Amino acid sequence: MAVIRSLLFLLILLVVTPPYTLLIILICLPLPHHARRQMVVPWVSFVIWLVKHLLGIPYKLVGAENIPQRSSIVLCKHQSAWETLILQEIFKDTVYVWRKEIKYIPFFGWALAMIPMIEVDRKGGKAALKDLVDQARHRIDNGYTVIIFPEGTRVPPGKHKKYKIGGAHMAVQTGAPVIPVALNSGEFWGRNALFKRMGTVTVSIGPAIDPTGLDEAEVLRRAEVWIEGEMKRISPHLYGGGTHENDTQPATESEA
Repeated sequence: MAVIRSLLFLLILLVVTPPYTLLIILICLPLPHHARRQMVVPWVSFVIWLVKHLLGIPYKLVGAENIPQRSSIVLCKHQSAWETLILQEIFKDTVYVWRKEIKYIPFFGWALAMIPMIEVDRKGGKAALKDLVDQARHRIDNGYTVIIFPEGTRVPPGKHKKYKIGGAHMAVQTGAPVIPVALNSGEFWGRNALFKRMGTVTVSIGPAIDPTGLDEAEVLRRAEVWIEGEMKRISPHLYGGGTHENDTQPATESEA
């Protein structure tokens, strides 16, 4: 059944995505930024519905009370393509930090280039970091929440890569709070996996980290400690178990 669900999901995307992308490309260029961002919402909402009801991968949201009303910078664990979709439902008016090469991917990348997201040039050095902050400040000032995956790429469940400084640097420079997010999507939707497994993903939202008076290294350290500690609670069978300081605090959970 998982094979049939996964193949049907892929087939629907192959049929729906190209014409919708071409429509976005034709219509978006003269529109203001927010209008262009809203143009992709119907496609994202449709795919999220497929993920939940066709693939059978809904999610349980923990810590929803920690989502701020103001624009923020989300530092999220990255295990799967699943969260690139679902985080757009959890957080309002999102833009992602992405490698500029992604915009050259046929259809999907072309559509993202019309929004646009925040581009990062990994080989650009200090100039690229300044440009990253300038883009982030513009998006935050216009009401967006910026999502960045601090490990830089998808990491298999149970693994941990060095966290990169970019998201914390953006927070210190813009004053936007950092929201740490832990999740276990990779246990159901693996990296580059054609076939997905049914199951409920846990998405845990941590308390906001106010960057005021902190340097970027401390902001990053606090986010990493919370995320990796929470991964032990979410997936103790993969991260060695253990407790987390927030385990003693009541958490609000909701099913989606």
